[in-house]
Amino acid sequence: MASNKELIKNPLNINNPVTVQVLGICSALAVTVKLEPAIVMAISVTFVTALANLIISLLRNTIPSRIRIIVQLIVVSLLVILVDQVLKAFMYQLDKQLSVYVGLIITNCIVMGRLEAFALGNKPLPALLDGIGNGAGYGLILVIVAFIRELFGTGYLFNIQIIPNCFYELGYQNCGFMLNPPMALILIGIIIWVQRSRNRELIEK
Repeated sequence: MASNKELIKNPLNINNPVTVQVLGICSALAVTVKLEPAIVMAISVTFVTALANLIISLLRNTIPSRIRIIVQLIVVSLLVILVDQVLKAFMYQLDKQLSVYVGLIITNCIVMGRLEAFALGNKPLPALLDGIGNGAGYGLILVIVAFIRELFGTGYLFNIQIIPNCFYELGYQNCGFMLNPPMALILIGIIIWVQRSRNRELIEK
């Protein structure tokens, strides 16, 4: 039970796939201009990672080693197509905002990495929890970065004005640089610095 809890908890902090394993950086830079698409992307990756881990774990004893990558790609592709079609059907505008990045979940290093490193060698329940944990860890970083970028870049969150007009009357201005991709990289760097300063086991000796 303790190890199962760690499968969920560790990717949120000391083994975060973005800030520690340095995976999934491209989509973290691309879909964090606004909070809403970042949340949808986080949920999508968590769904795909968790279900793919579970399916591959269930099939692990029947998959020939020489074709395991092909099988993994097929499973992930089917799940990503399902997510993409659901978004097109129920969240078309968000699907347009996410553009090609939903499809690129297929090649996301986090998804394929967990299948190869964990799901192939572990039972279904730990594999499912590992997928949920790593997806949630990835999503946490996306949400933090998108929250900061949208709030200070536009003054809005979910199309609701958060920064009051009195601030603008006093001279406050939105930071347009927040909406540019380099700012996402800078914010991720700051998160990495804060995380390492608070967790000494992450400091390279």
